Amino acid sequence: MMDELELLKKDWQKKEKDLPKLSFDQIYKMIKKKSSSIVKWIFYISLIEFGFWLLLSFLPIDTEELNVEKIQMFNTLNTILDIVFYSVVAFFIYRFYQNYRKISAADNARNLMKKIIKTRSTVMKYVWFNLCFFALMMVVISVEYVISNPNGALTEKIATADNSLALWALFALILLGAIVFFALILWLLYRVLYGILLKRLNENYRELKKLEV
Repeated sequence: MMDELELLKKDWQKKEKDLPKLSFDQIYKMIKKKSSSIVKWIFYISLIEFGFWLLLSFLPIDTEELNVEKIQMFNTLNTILDIVFYSVVAFFIYRFYQNYRKISAADNARNLMKKIIKTRSTVMKYVWFNLCFFALMMVVISVEYVISNPNGALTEKIATADNSLALWALFALILLGAIVFFALILWLLYRVLYGILLKRLNENYRELKKLEV
């Protein structure tokens, strides 16, 4: 039995010698190319997302039942929020492009590892910014709707109720639940869009770490 095992080992060792072996530089170049491609896709997806939010902002809003004067009062706030949102998103897109260029230009494994860590950090900050801003906008839109629609069914019902404070608290809880629900959906969407790419980027990072050992 032992003789057979020894024969199998020797046979495997002979076959292993015939297998092509990649050098450090070849493996590094392959990982660098894959990482560069992943970050490029992150950049492209962020551009598509930017275009989607921009198109969404041009959708017509039915203001027939709303108080026009009070809507105009919120125009300045909405404009400021739009400027902040698109400016920050544009900044992140620029950072993604920078990360892509830096990863493509990385000259050694250690620098490439640093660029991968930086890219992961940028993506996570981008996702958290979008989630927080989404929650803020839902609150702002809800408050604007209530104030701009004082004769609406919801506001009238709460105003004429015996315990209006409790109903407003209930409305706030429902709004909070809606924010959490839709934010969770958005987070799951980001997990699909960016999570898969980040997972592959993490795999590349682990491979580079092995090369550094």
